[in-house]
Amino acid sequence: MINANGEMLGVMATRDAQRLADQQGFDLVEVSPNAEPPVCKIMDFGKFRYEESIKRKQARKNQKTTQIKEIKFHASVDTNDLGHKLRQIKDFLADGHKVKVTLQYRGRENAHKELGMEVVSRVIQECSAEAVVEQSPKLIGRTLGCLLAARPVKVGSGQPSQAPRPVVPAPAKPAAPVAE
Repeated sequence: MINANGEMLGVMATRDAQRLADQQGFDLVEVSPNAEPPVCKIMDFGKFRYEESIKRKQARKNQKTTQIKEIKFHASVDTNDLGHKLRQIKDFLADGHKVKVTLQYRGRENAHKELGMEVVSRVIQECSAEAVVEQSPKLIGRTLGCLLAARPVKVGSGQPSQAPRPVVPAPAKPAAPVAE
């Protein structure tokens, strides 16, 4: 038996515990039913349930949701288009999202699957500093796809801060000879 202040009252009969809780104007709540003997506590059960609901709401509010963003490519993607999509991927990863890289083969591109694999491997290589491959490239039908996730940040071992370098003035130019 535990009272409302959290102090141990010892083992007592259920009737005595219920009478004690009624005298204090609280409820008798079984905290640990599997213990031998079961542990009960005197508390305001309505207040307890309210506080628990507030804790659950706060936990749900602080929970971070990750979305999966999809970037689509073709085997014959131009370098500028590839650069633009790489910037988009890096932005999504910086926001904490996962990125699904999808390459769709069209027409005669199906005969040259290695071209698409080169594009996907280049994307993975370019994003290797920001991302880790969560699902390796897999060919399903006419679609080659993989999943990238943001690289986890290690707590406590942040990147060493680089001290600003002192500015070294440029060497002075020798003065031009003065003609007399």
